[in-house]
Amino acid sequence: MKYLKETDINKLNAKSVKKDETFLFECHANLKCFNICCRNLKLFLYPYDVIKLKGALNISSDAFIDKHTDIVIRQDVCFPEVLLKMAENEQKICPFLREKGCSVYDARPYSCRTFPMEQGLAYNEDKKEAETVYFFKPPEFCEGKNENKEWTPETWIKDQEAVLYNKKTILWSQIKSLFYQYPPWTPETSDHPKLKAAFMALYNIDKFREFVFSSTFLKRYKIKPDLKRRIKKDDDALLSLGFAFVKLYLWNVSSKIIK
Repeated sequence: MKYLKETDINKLNAKSVKKDETFLFECHANLKCFNICCRNLKLFLYPYDVIKLKGALNISSDAFIDKHTDIVIRQDVCFPEVLLKMAENEQKICPFLREKGCSVYDARPYSCRTFPMEQGLAYNEDKKEAETVYFFKPPEFCEGKNENKEWTPETWIKDQEAVLYNKKTILWSQIKSLFYQYPPWTPETSDHPKLKAAFMALYNIDKFREFVFSSTFLKRYKIKPDLKRRIKKDDDALLSLGFAFVKLYLWNVSSKIIK
């Protein structure tokens, strides 16, 4: 999910779908294309994706990042992009794909959940706020688009249990837009200490927890006692703190979560 300008939307090679508009789609094992979309992917992982995947695999966020991701730094973006590392074979298959399907289906990433629908946040100049926009974008080989099951963007998101993923991804998109609008360092500065701290808070949740409780963090920042208790074991709560911390740390944007 990303922030889009109206000019960007017009250039997208995808069908725009309004909130209450319908589209036809169904994916099942009887389709000839079943699981083909799980190959040769450029699959971006968002912070909440990493939390759910590392939990499903029962490994630390540090181990997940090291084993299952590629960290990409582009010249025009000052914050790294995290992609799922594909298998090192000719087809570049998703590492979690098995003969019967996805082995981490209940923890599958946001992009997999919403496929073949994509979302973005379009900034409305008149209202001075961002609005969610939806696109129906199945690949050419996809046979699911020829099925007869009808959805709206909202019913599809609910069916795929992506409501919470959607909320977390919007929060991430808001932060990512700040990196574009107000870059806290130059894109080529990949070893900036603030970049490392921000990446830890957003993606390496277990390291962030260790940092919060083993450093002077709780002396320098004020958070509510109930949140302090929750973040000891609750990754979702800790990610919320991570979002708020990064906005305060990099752009001095205050919140109710941290001061």
